Amino acid sequence: MAARAATLTDVAKEAGVSLATASRALNGSDRVVRAELHDRVLRAATRLGYSPNAQAQSMARGSTDLLGLLVNDISDPYFSTIAAGLANAAEEQGLLVMLCSTAGKPERELELLGALRRQRGRAIVLAGSRSNDRAHLRETAAQLDPFVASGGRVVAISEPKLPVDTVVVENRRGAQDLATEIAALGYRRPAILTGPEHLLVSRDRRDGFTAGWPSGEPVVVADEFSRDGGFRAMHRLLDSGAEVDCVFAINDLMAMGAMAACRERGVDVPRDLAVAGFDDISTLRDVTPALTTVRLPLTDMGREALDLVLASPTAKPRRRKVRGEVIVRESTPRR
Repeated sequence: MAARAATLTDVAKEAGVSLATASRALNGSDRVVRAELHDRVLRAATRLGYSPNAQAQSMARGSTDLLGLLVNDISDPYFSTIAAGLANAAEEQGLLVMLCSTAGKPERELELLGALRRQRGRAIVLAGSRSNDRAHLRETAAQLDPFVASGGRVVAISEPKLPVDTVVVENRRGAQDLATEIAALGYRRPAILTGPEHLLVSRDRRDGFTAGWPSGEPVVVADEFSRDGGFRAMHRLLDSGAEVDCVFAINDLMAMGAMAACRERGVDVPRDLAVAGFDDISTLRDVTPALTTVRLPLTDMGREALDLVLASPTAKPRRRKVRGEVIVRESTPRR
C-alpha cells in the first residue's frame, strides 16, 4: 500500500507551529514569518517530503508564477522565436510560461484573456499585430483593466494601441528602409504582397514601403498573412499581367509562398523577378535563393517583453522601440 502523502497539517505539527504559520511560510504570503520559524517549517517540509499546492500558493500570494503568452499563430517561426526568447528569460526568473494561440481570431483572444485572468496569472504578454477595429480594442482593454487593477502586469509586442507597456516594432520605418535599398539596386517597378487590411502591421509595412519608393505607386495585392496567402497573391499578380521587376512580401512566410508560386509558373527568382520579405525568420536558412529581408531581433524582443513584465509599473505606459536591419541577399541582385 502506498504511503500517505504529507499534508500541511503534518508539516505544522512536525515544525511545532500553527497551521496558519506553516501556510504563510510555504505559500509565499505577503505576511512575514520570522526567519527562525520560516527555517523550521522548511526543514520539516523537507523531512516529510511535502510539496506545496500551487493553488494554495496563488491564493496566499494573490497570483501564481504563471505568465500567459498570447500569439496569433503558434506555427509561425516569427512567434515561436519570440516565445523561445521570453520562455528562456522567464525560466531564469522562476516563471512558468503558458503559450496560447489565438489563430488570429479576435473573439478567441478575448476568451483566452478571460481564462488567464481566472488562472490568477502574474502577467499576460500579447504578441502580434493589433487590429484597427476600435470595438475590439475597447473590449480588450476592458478585459485587461481589472487584471491590472488587481496587481497583474500586461505587456504587448505590437503597435502601441493598448494602454500597456509595449515593445514596438518600427514596421513602417523598416519597410521604408527596404524600399530605399531595393531602389538603389536598380529596380523600378515594384509590387507589394500585403496581408489583411484590418491588421495594422499590413498597413504600416505597405505604407512604409510605398513612402520609401522614389517614384510611382507599387502594385498591391492582398491576401492572408501566411505562406499560402503569399502563394495565392503571387499567382494573382502574375495573372494580372502587371509589369513588375521586384516584389515585397510583407513577411517572410508570404515571400516563401510567393517564391513557390514563381517556381510553379516557371518564373525564375531572381533572374526574372526579385523577391524580398520582412522579419528574417529562422527557416530562411533553407530558402534558395537566399531571401533579402528586414531582420528583427525576435529572441531579444521576447526577453525585452519579460524585462517590462518584471519592471515596476509606471503612470504612463513605456514604449521600447525595435528597429529592423535590411539584409540584402541573393533574391535581389543588382540590376
